[in-house]
This record gives sequence, structure tokens and C-alpha cells, in this order.
Amino acid sequence: MAKTNAPPFRWVKSSYSTENGGSCVEWAPSNVTATSIVPIRDSKRTDGPVLMVSADAFAGLVSLARSDAAL
Repeated sequence: MAKTNAPPFRWVKSSYSTENGGSCVEWAPSNVTATSIVPIRDSKRTDGPVLMVSADAFAGLVSLARSDAAL
């Protein structure tokens, strides 16, 4: 499998992720300040793909995750 050429972001694990491997999502908040783009990845696959979304789209994802609609 080919590695991605993602820049070296400072990754932060989501507060919804667990230490035992459950729902491990990371994002790079420092990139948002510079570009308004939020990089998101699976922390279990650090060499895998990185999803890049707008800050507004990321806010919508967070809102959905916090709502009853995500259950």
C-alpha cells in the first residue's frame, strides 16, 4: 500500500476516542488556524489516508456526533 504524502501535522486524539482502540479519530487543530481546513485521520492507521474538510464541515460533523441523530 502506498503511503500518503500528508504534511507533518500535530495530531490530537478526539475526546470521544478511547485508549483501548475504540473510535480513534485524530485531527490537526493547528492547521485550521492557518488554512481553515481540518485534517482528520484514523489514529490506528497513521500512515493511511487523511480526510481534509472545511472548518464549517468539521463543525457540522462534531454537532452531529453530539446529537441524538448520531445514535
